[in-house]
Amino acid sequence: MDLAKSSEDLHRLVESATRFGIEMDEQEALRWLTAMSLAEGSTDIVVDAGSGVFGHRISMLDFSPHDLAHIRTVEKVVEIQDRAGVETAIALSGSAAQSKIQTFPGDCDFFERVNILAATRDEACEILGDLVLGKALSTLEGETYRLMEVKFGEYPESVYQGNLELPAGSPISWDVEALQAGVVSVFTADGNPRAVSWAEAARQPGWCKLDWVVADPVRGHISNASNMLDATWEAPDGTIVPLDGYLDPYFQEVYLEADSIPLFSKIVKQVSTDALDTYVGALEEQVRKYVGHEPKNFGKAAKRMYNIFRLQGRYEEASYLRELFDEPATVLYQVWSLLRTLEEAADPDSPIDRDTVLRQADQLILTVVRTLEGDAEAAIVTHLLLLRDSISRDRNLDGRSAAVASAREDLAQLVNDYFYDRITAVPALRDYVMELESTVRPVG
Repeated sequence: MDLAKSSEDLHRLVESATRFGIEMDEQEALRWLTAMSLAEGSTDIVVDAGSGVFGHRISMLDFSPHDLAHIRTVEKVVEIQDRAGVETAIALSGSAAQSKIQTFPGDCDFFERVNILAATRDEACEILGDLVLGKALSTLEGETYRLMEVKFGEYPESVYQGNLELPAGSPISWDVEALQAGVVSVFTADGNPRAVSWAEAARQPGWCKLDWVVADPVRGHISNASNMLDATWEAPDGTIVPLDGYLDPYFQEVYLEADSIPLFSKIVKQVSTDALDTYVGALEEQVRKYVGHEPKNFGKAAKRMYNIFRLQGRYEEASYLRELFDEPATVLYQVWSLLRTLEEAADPDSPIDRDTVLRQADQLILTVVRTLEGDAEAAIVTHLLLLRDSISRDRNLDGRSAAVASAREDLAQLVNDYFYDRITAVPALRDYVMELESTVRPVG
C-alpha cells in the first residue's frame, strides 16, 4: 500500500465526511490504514493470546473483546456441542464480529462449523438432523431465552403455505409447533396437502440456521441471537464434503475457542483457492440486490461494501464506511432490528421477564428521542409508546404488531436515506453503486 497516496485520498474522504457532519478522525483513520498495510504481509490467521479468539487477520482488526463475557453466555445457549464423531468450531459473524466499529450492532450472529465423521453421507445427514433437532428442543425456552425459528431442509418440490409460493429448493422454516410435531404441513401446486417430516428434510439439510430471542436482565437488553451452521461430512478416507454443497470461507468470522483451531485448520485447507473472489462476488450480488430492488436497503448494502473494500484492498473507501457505523443516526438500524425481537419477547407465553422487556422498550424510545427530531421523532415515538402500552397491559396483540410494522417501516426509510446520502456523496462509492445497479437483473 502506498501510504502517501492513501493519506491524500483519505484527506479528500474526510472533507466529504465533514460536509455531512460525520466526525471522521483523520489520524485515527490513517492509523487503521497503516495497520491494514502491516497486516498485508502477515500470516492469514491471527490468534489473540489474551482471550483465545482467532480469525482472519483483517477480521481481527475490527474485533474488540470488551463484551466477550456476555457473548460467551449467549454462546452456551446457541452452540452445538462436540460429541463422539462430531467436531465443532463456533464463531461470531456479521456486525457482532466487528465490535470496534459497529457501535450499534443489530443481532448477535454466530456461525458454527459442524464436522461429522461418518461412514456415509446419509448417515452424516441423519446425525446432523439429530443434532439440530436436539439443540432446538432443548432450548425452546429458558429464563433468558426463547427459540423463534429453525431453518432446516429444502422443499423437494414447489409448495404453498397459504398464498405464499415456496419454489423447490427453498429452505424449510420450522416454528416450535412444527418442531415438536416433527412435520411441516404445506400444499402442493395442485392443492393437495403435503407433509414434510424432519427425517425427510434431513436427507437434504441445505441451509441450517437457528434463531432465538435472548435477554440480558442485568443491562435490560434484548437481542436476536442466531447460529448458522456450516455442516460437513468427513468420510473414512478423510475427504470432507459440505452437506449443503458449499464450503463457507472464513473471511468474516471471529472464532471463540482456541481449542477449535485444529478443526478450523483442517476445514479451511479444503476451501478453494479462489474462495476470496467467490466470497466477494457473493457479497457484491447482495449489494446489487439491496440497491437495485425495492425496497432498497442502503444500510445493509453499506455493511457489505465495507467487507468488500477491506478484502479488495480499497482501504480508503473502507475507512470512510467504517466511520458511518459509529454515527448516532446508525443506532436507528439497531432499533429497527430489535423491534421484531422485542415483540417476540413480549409474547404472553414468553418466559423472559416482563420488566426486562419494558426496560428494552424504554431504551428504544430514549434512543429515538436522542437521535431524531421533528415529525420523524413524533411518528416513531408514537408507534413505540403504543407498543410499550400493549406490552405493559399484556393486551391488544393485533395493535402491537401494527405498531411494530409501522415503526419498522418508518425506521427503514430513515436508515436507507441516511446511508444513501452518505454513500453517494463520495464519487468512488457512488460510481461503484451505479455500476452494480446497471447490472441488476429484473425480478421474476
